[in-house]
Amino acid sequence: MNNISQAIPFLGSRYPRSASATLIAFALIVPVLAALCGNTWVRILDFALLYILLAIGLNLVVGFAGLLDMGYIAFYAVGAYTWAFLASPQFGYHLPFWLVLPLGAAFAACAGIILGFPTLRLRGDYLAIVTLGFGEIVRIFMNNLTHPVNITNGPQGIDQLDGLSLFGFELNKGLPLGESFQVSSLFLYYYVFLAAVAFAILLVKRLQVSRIGRAWAAIRDDELAAKAIGVNTRNLKLLAFAMGATFGGVSGGLFGSFQGFVSPESFTLMESTAILTMIVFGGMGSLAGVIVGAVVLSLLPEVLRQIALPIQEALFGRVFLDPEVLRMLLLSLAMILMMILKPAGLVPAQSRYSRTDDLKREEGA
Repeated sequence: MNNISQAIPFLGSRYPRSASATLIAFALIVPVLAALCGNTWVRILDFALLYILLAIGLNLVVGFAGLLDMGYIAFYAVGAYTWAFLASPQFGYHLPFWLVLPLGAAFAACAGIILGFPTLRLRGDYLAIVTLGFGEIVRIFMNNLTHPVNITNGPQGIDQLDGLSLFGFELNKGLPLGESFQVSSLFLYYYVFLAAVAFAILLVKRLQVSRIGRAWAAIRDDELAAKAIGVNTRNLKLLAFAMGATFGGVSGGLFGSFQGFVSPESFTLMESTAILTMIVFGGMGSLAGVIVGAVVLSLLPEVLRQIALPIQEALFGRVFLDPEVLRMLLLSLAMILMMILKPAGLVPAQSRYSRTDDLKREEGA
């Protein structure tokens, strides 16, 4: 958790264990604090955790392997529609989550390989264009898969999806504690999503320092040099696409169970752009930065809705900019300032050894 504690200024660099403990405690109690302002904020926190999971997966592809993927939301859609097909009354299947989630992750990983294999020779902007097209193809496919047999229900989507069921409790119904008190499903889903994010963080941390992570870093820095020293760039790039897509598939399944409804409108190009923006804003290749960027940018629309609208009405008597337009304006300004002031992101990725460590080793020699 040491590099995650970078997100806390001063405390994270001087007392990393205390910073990690503080982060864990805050993550556990933050939904209780948010509930004081209304259950809407707890729901926003749930979606923030899903965005963190998506951003961690995309960071494997973009931040670690250096492959610019603009169609990442397609894997999110694959996981969500897998849940819709296998856990909804429309198709008559009500499979348990421990079977549906792995299937969604596996289908998303296969989609990642299908996308990665024909793009192995592409780099930079060309790769971005192809992946962007893949994301739009998946969305349009789901939108139009109604003839001759109505499978996805088109733009109307699929509703009445099954929720998560853990240890015999259905999370959508909440958890009764006594006769007069019940834990809301929003809280239950929050802690399930938090556990998924924690597992993803531990897995990615191990990957980052493994031979696979170092090979991805070599490909990102110089693919020709990596190939010259014996790195199997083809297999490792396919692995990056597959593993990143797996995170997207799991996130999609969790989204379907939480929302109870999926439609193509949830998987637009703007969603892919938003997730990529979270990575760039927080710090590409930085696990702590990705988390910070996802939290900040997922909470921003609701904060603007609560603050910007009353301010405009108080000053001008009417609303000039709705929260979505204002969010895009502020995001654009923030990205411009980031490129000028902190091009590496809010929490930049750190190399395994710093220059200070190199100097100390030289002095010791």
